[in-house]
Amino acid sequence: MTVLVQDLSGAGMARGRIRDGLTAEVFADLAGVEALWRGLEADAACLATPYQRFDWVSAYLRGHPAADALRVVVLRDGAGRPRILIPLLVERRRGLSLARVVGDDHANYHLPLFSTREAAAISPEDLKAALVAVGREAGIDAYALTHQPRTWDGAVNPLALDGEPAPSDGYGLLLGPDPESTVRRAFSADARKKLRSKEKRLVEAHGPVDYRRAGTPDEVRTYLAAFYAQKTARFSAMGIADPYAGGPIRDFLDIGTTGADPAVEVHALVLRESGRVLAVFGGAVDAVRYSGMMTSFDADPEVSRFSPGDLLLQYLIREQAERGRKGFDLGVGEARYKASVCDETIALVETVLPVSLHGHAHALVATGLTRAKRRIKRDPRLIGHLQRFRRIKARCKAVLKR
Repeated sequence: MTVLVQDLSGAGMARGRIRDGLTAEVFADLAGVEALWRGLEADAACLATPYQRFDWVSAYLRGHPAADALRVVVLRDGAGRPRILIPLLVERRRGLSLARVVGDDHANYHLPLFSTREAAAISPEDLKAALVAVGREAGIDAYALTHQPRTWDGAVNPLALDGEPAPSDGYGLLLGPDPESTVRRAFSADARKKLRSKEKRLVEAHGPVDYRRAGTPDEVRTYLAAFYAQKTARFSAMGIADPYAGGPIRDFLDIGTTGADPAVEVHALVLRESGRVLAVFGGAVDAVRYSGMMTSFDADPEVSRFSPGDLLLQYLIREQAERGRKGFDLGVGEARYKASVCDETIALVETVLPVSLHGHAHALVATGLTRAKRRIKRDPRLIGHLQRFRRIKARCKAVLKR
């Protein structure tokens, strides 16, 4: 269902920015835009991340409490060809109408879906002016466009030009045609030697292990159940609320991991005889990339001392290269294993695009918060204080529960 068809050429002439004939459509449901969306992403010329796949967004929205706030903006050129697609959730927060990217922090990258690299070359001023015009018509105070990569696959993201550097960046790895060479590039000779030794001792202590990609509903359920249990234990020990405890995110993963070409792939390292799941890795996928969304491992010291997560990651990288994918990333956030394995830093920014006067005020506050978060995350002393506070908080909660 198209809820808005707005000719933006007039706005463009008034501001001198919008290209002649540029128009916008805003769809309020997935059914009305599905054919167009799938057609864009099926074209090899399309520029997008795995998080802009129709199936990923559809799975995320299934059961989401704000799914009825969906607005999919489609910008067309003068010939009527769809050039840019941006899925958004427009929600009321603290008296403001905010258009936010679909997926929040569960999606590592929120690049718009561009029909071609040429479409991505639109001037930032033109794109932002078009979004502001749509926002005014739709009653939006501001756009909160988080996790915007500065570049993607060599193309500059026009929405990231004036954004505030994000608190954390992403970490990626180029997959080569030779899987073994790729693994050698990702893991040093010393690291590979240590992993071989750990796997040997793991097998001696617990029996043979298998690397598996979930291919059946039973395997998906088994690996996700292990993941939830492992993350619950991990977050509890850290004093952090478990983001996977709620129903909507589990519904999303249940749906996103199903089908012959799932939007989310789940991989696991398991003991062959007992089926015990030692580590889990899940990621958003498209034809050319695997993007890590979540990982966990069995924290039992009798298992964790053999680094099952690192063993799984080595298998996963080799398997992705064998299947012909070109890119691999470990998502957003600092971690030792990410820096040691990946050879690319994916710079991210937070873009707040104000529309109304209230939106401008929100942009100032949001920018200040982003700067504060970045300072904390990039300062070892500050992040250390935060981690200690979380551990103390977790211990206090444990005492109160007794």
